[in-house]
Amino acid sequence: MANYGPLKELLADDSITEIMVNGPSKVFVECGGKLQPCPVKFNDEAELLAVIAEILNPLGREVSAAFPCADGRLADGSRVNVVIPPAAVGGSMLTIRKFSGEFLDGGALVSKGSASPQMLEFLKLCVQARKNIVVSGGTGSGKTTLLNMLSSYIPQTERILTIEDTSELKLRQENWGRLEARAAAGNGEGAVTIRQLLINALRMRPDRIVVGECRGGEALDMLQAMNTGHDGSLTTVHANTPRDALKRLEVMVLMAGFELPLRAIREQIASAVNIIVQAARLTDGSRKITAISEISGMEGDVITLSPIFELDKSGKFRATQTIPAFLQAARARGFETDMKIFQ
Repeated sequence: MANYGPLKELLADDSITEIMVNGPSKVFVECGGKLQPCPVKFNDEAELLAVIAEILNPLGREVSAAFPCADGRLADGSRVNVVIPPAAVGGSMLTIRKFSGEFLDGGALVSKGSASPQMLEFLKLCVQARKNIVVSGGTGSGKTTLLNMLSSYIPQTERILTIEDTSELKLRQENWGRLEARAAAGNGEGAVTIRQLLINALRMRPDRIVVGECRGGEALDMLQAMNTGHDGSLTTVHANTPRDALKRLEVMVLMAGFELPLRAIREQIASAVNIIVQAARLTDGSRKITAISEISGMEGDVITLSPIFELDKSGKFRATQTIPAFLQAARARGFETDMKIFQ
């Protein structure tokens, strides 16, 4: 980090989770879940561009007026995004989402107030009973943290393949294969997409497929995998409510380029996805699971959602007293759980 200029101290500060540079004289950081201005400044645009080059060169990436945007990953796993003029009007912009090497298990999430013990017990049951789970949430809501925690419940005896834009997941199972997408080079060639990796992963004998985030047409392939023997798979989507997550999945399936009837898409979603876990970053900066819902089928053309747990208006976690539809079958297969968690 010796050549990262004014960013050196920010990158070394573990309390800072994200760094946002909006031109040489405007730097912001996220600390404790809240954004705040930072006194750190660059001397001028030239110094900022020099730091950007220092970051991108080891990654084999570069930016220019013709190709002003770039993504990358630092050696420690932190995600980097760069936009320079003319696309960035007020000066070059640099965003670094720092990667935390800390693994947060279910107990840590409970102690932080992100979930209740009952919710964690239910989610552990869902993973071990091979339910397909979608984690939904907005930017910075903790989706990846939740996905990592859920993945930790997968038995050691199973083969897991993770597919990500930027490798962030930290699984502890031995039979774990990591696949990472690659952006196109400046000439537009060399891209390896999430969808290509997902299709290839199906040939690699996975017991579970974990996709870091579905953002486009790969959602169709993910749903088909969930429906054709790869049950117990996990992914995340960018949405603010469980209902919005369903709509987002519909749109992404359409992005695959096939003219599928809307009802057929909804039937595919309803049969593939079992559980939606909704995460949110609240106004105080805390990250919490705000709802856990089961997809219970369709009524007419509408996918039905049954809330199992939710965060109420007073800020307390509560069970809705709805018994999951899959519970009887799971118990018949030997998966036991205390029914009191639903009360």
